[in-house]
Amino acid sequence: MTTLYHHQHGGARLNQAAQKSRALLDFSVNISPISPPIGTLSLDTFSLHSYPSIDGRGIKDFYTGKFGFNGDTVLPLNGAIEGIYLLPRALGLRRLLLLSPSFYEYERAGRIAGAEIAFVPLAAENGFQLPSIDLLADALLHADAFVVANPNNPTGTEVPPEIIMALASRFPEKWFILDEAFIQFTPAFPDNSLMGKVMALKNVIVVHSLTKFYALPGLRLGAVIAHPTVIRRLLNYKEPWTVNAIAESVAPLLLECGTYEEELRAMIFSERERITAAFLKIKGIKLAGGAANFFLAQWNGDGPLDVLLSWLTGQQLHVRDCRNFPGLEEDYFRFAIRKPVENDHLLDALQSAMLWSGNLLRTESLVENHTTQSSS
Repeated sequence: MTTLYHHQHGGARLNQAAQKSRALLDFSVNISPISPPIGTLSLDTFSLHSYPSIDGRGIKDFYTGKFGFNGDTVLPLNGAIEGIYLLPRALGLRRLLLLSPSFYEYERAGRIAGAEIAFVPLAAENGFQLPSIDLLADALLHADAFVVANPNNPTGTEVPPEIIMALASRFPEKWFILDEAFIQFTPAFPDNSLMGKVMALKNVIVVHSLTKFYALPGLRLGAVIAHPTVIRRLLNYKEPWTVNAIAESVAPLLLECGTYEEELRAMIFSERERITAAFLKIKGIKLAGGAANFFLAQWNGDGPLDVLLSWLTGQQLHVRDCRNFPGLEEDYFRFAIRKPVENDHLLDALQSAMLWSGNLLRTESLVENHTTQSSS
């Protein structure tokens, strides 16, 4: 019997009507809205008639060249997702502590490895911020690992690195696994990253992705950054040749993208402020998060979220329905920050959605009343 993979992701297959329109703007995927200047790539660029390096050498060269890491602390991956699934298995984790809501793959990876899962709920009334360090410490008494994203997806809230470092020092026998897939979109980067702390804190492990910031989701580029003893342990469980020749060839080219990085961060920061200000004039939608390159929002307009989603589809726009996340069932959705002109299109559509939804419901009510009277 075939087991279907049920959980929804941003960028997943859209409905049939939306797929037919090439003009549709997809705000459900949290990747850079511009591409890095890595030149024109062709099959002649890559050596596809021979094996790539067994350890993903090209990705390791990027991390050592970009951040100055010792190569022994870098484990190249076929995207960060490989690390998320590798770690519970290789470390023999049995009790994982996760935030809720958060990226579903942490839970799935833990369960596949046979681990029990416990959750620390993030409260909407607290802006989905991390709870107190004392509450986290109490929860960790019954767990052997804390898996957390900084910034968290889908809430877009930051995790103060000093809290993780304090907990890691307090519980040296427990693992602290940080997913920093979106951290390069934060103003404080690199100071807020724990990638540079793994030599001092052997129980801190960082999973990093090149997918989001460099707009390369199709290549699957990422790495685990950890103490060399941890990397050696992971190598005992990791499959060989998970990084293909194309990914290995492209990764070092990203070392020449300094101007791209500066321009992208400047655009994201500017658009984040502009979108936040614009929402002060948009009634019926409440923003949350925004620490990375996306926002979590709650629809409080007339009718359920489906009304808004239907309106946006008609405007050739697609956002991420977040109602399948525990704690976000009350009409939450997520949208990425794209180019200014594209963001304008979304803002205009959201601003007019309230009026449209009200008119729609009034029309439906009139039709229902007329039908009831006619049948009486």
